[in-house]
Amino acid sequence: MAWVGLDFESALGSVATSLGNIGPGIGSVGPVDNFAHIPAVGKWVLALMMLLGRLELFTVLILFTPYFWKQN
Repeated sequence: MAWVGLDFESALGSVATSLGNIGPGIGSVGPVDNFAHIPAVGKWVLALMMLLGRLELFTVLILFTPYFWKQN
């Protein structure tokens, strides 16, 4: 998230809150602010982080293993 222009604290807070689905983050995405100032590409990245956090990271990673797709 730092590459979209957020400072380190806000980048870390936005990714942590999205991956953990825990609510407000720290920095500029804290409890008294919102995610409106983040560019669209950053919101897409955070949306993917929310999906990974909601589905559990290891469940999503298993979809990318060849063993999962092998026919028996």
